[in-house]
Amino acid sequence: MTADGFTIVIGSYLEEEQVRRIAAAQAAGRVIYEPELLPVPRYRCDHTGPRRDLSRADLDRWRGLGAQAEVYFDFDWLDPGQMTERSPKLRWIQATSAGIGGFMTRTGLDRAATAGPEPAGLAVTTAAGIHAVPLAEFALTGALYFVKGLPELRRRQRERHWERYTTRPLAGLRALVVGLGGIGRQVAATFAGLDVEVWGLGRAGRSYDLPALSGVIDRTGLDDALPRTDILVLACPLTAETEGLIGARQLGLLPDDAIVVNISRGPVVDQAALTGALRDGRLGGACLDVFAEEPLPPGDPLWELDNVIVSPHSASTVATENAALTDLFLDNLARLAAGQPLRNRYDPVRGY
Repeated sequence: MTADGFTIVIGSYLEEEQVRRIAAAQAAGRVIYEPELLPVPRYRCDHTGPRRDLSRADLDRWRGLGAQAEVYFDFDWLDPGQMTERSPKLRWIQATSAGIGGFMTRTGLDRAATAGPEPAGLAVTTAAGIHAVPLAEFALTGALYFVKGLPELRRRQRERHWERYTTRPLAGLRALVVGLGGIGRQVAATFAGLDVEVWGLGRAGRSYDLPALSGVIDRTGLDDALPRTDILVLACPLTAETEGLIGARQLGLLPDDAIVVNISRGPVVDQAALTGALRDGRLGGACLDVFAEEPLPPGDPLWELDNVIVSPHSASTVATENAALTDLFLDNLARLAAGQPLRNRYDPVRGY
């Protein structure tokens, strides 16, 4: 950090208001934001849009700007795996997503990141907590959609068929939330607030003092818990431990009217087994924001199933996301300048 502050490169789209907030920060020196060199945002708060068709001169210009970075807001869209080589002064990257473990491994940045409490070496911080409320709202929406019989209601509406019918109450059902990070805790609180009995699946050896939870299990208790689970909410990061966590056997243990909500990552579930269970009526429904392959191929059978909600990995995206990300970034920027521990520090050992 120079006397004038850190050189900050913004690596994805931000509204001008948020750029001005960053530039006004005490620890900010030069703030580089060149939207014409960044991927094209497809929607508000899009940080993974398609690349522009840039000239060689524009690409060289972007590389030159990135080489000056001490701090990156989001990753270098052009070549994230080479960030440490291309930006020799780089000290910290603030991600715009919470679940970055797979990305860090694919790009090799996990080998460059340091996990110590102090901002020494290359620090990478996640957006954990930013998306907790919208994801919890989405999970609740999916549960209510099936519990209150909306697929059948829509069918009758299309047919102009008037017939009274009965649904289940959400209150009194049992939900199992897999993953008790910021998102899982918010999901638990949201469901518990509506009198759902919420259980959580956390890491073995850890204690979780969460008032919303009726009980906590670890992975060894999963199979015993599933037959008594009405709503299964997956909110865990994708790691070697969670990949394939919910397979055909686990799905077969759920009650026939159980609802599966996936707001974690697609590979946490055996998608073929899930599709089969849904197609055969062995589950009440599934609300899915993530998939094994994204975009979900047009020929995938999940598109055709009436007992499935397909969301294009957008459940966490709300209009206020960039303002919240900027709040987090500014807090961490002040911490970096003061030599204090950063929030949401990525741990390459744990993978999140």
